[in-house]
Amino acid sequence: MKTARPRSLSGLYIILDPSVDPARPLVEVLKTAAEAGAFLFQYRNKRAAMKDAYTEALALRQAAAKAGVLFIVNDRCDLALAVDADGVHLGQDDLPLGLARKVMGPDKLIGISTHNSDQVRDATAERPDYLGFGPIFKPGSKQDHDPVVGLEGLRAMRGLTPLPVFAIGGIHIEQADELIQAGANGVAVISAILKAPNISHAVNAFLAQMPKPTSPAS
Repeated sequence: MKTARPRSLSGLYIILDPSVDPARPLVEVLKTAAEAGAFLFQYRNKRAAMKDAYTEALALRQAAAKAGVLFIVNDRCDLALAVDADGVHLGQDDLPLGLARKVMGPDKLIGISTHNSDQVRDATAERPDYLGFGPIFKPGSKQDHDPVVGLEGLRAMRGLTPLPVFAIGGIHIEQADELIQAGANGVAVISAILKAPNISHAVNAFLAQMPKPTSPAS
């Protein structure tokens, strides 16, 4: 399964975590958000057994391929490869990027979560495709999070890397524009989409504040 690849990574990045709203099917969230214009999705499930995670991720990957959007798997290179995801997103305690690149191959996307300036410098030196940076605000979906960095932390790190940066952590629709102004290329959101009364409206509201994406490469 192949998906159109963007020339640059920016805009709205939706993280699909079943623990946020168990009653809401993630495949339906992806389909609805993709129809509204979202292009970047990540599957994150830190609780499921591998077999269950594979079943859930495969259904999402198939829906993403049909919708022509990018699909990333959180943490696990093995799961990403098993479902032929477009890439993997690594945390600070996951497989080192160099090894992940050997496992994933040269054509898959790899992102890295960063939480302070030192991590941004170290990650940039490894040349991932993009960085996540935060938490900018207090996350609504994670209790054991790193220290909140705020808008000032985002502004301070912007000059440390040329890579695309997605701000993450407790982000709501009304904060997206100021995050872009502070230097983020996009915003990664979880609860603001998964708990939205109307997913299409929420996606549209976020996208209205995002930089215009470059046309996808073939």
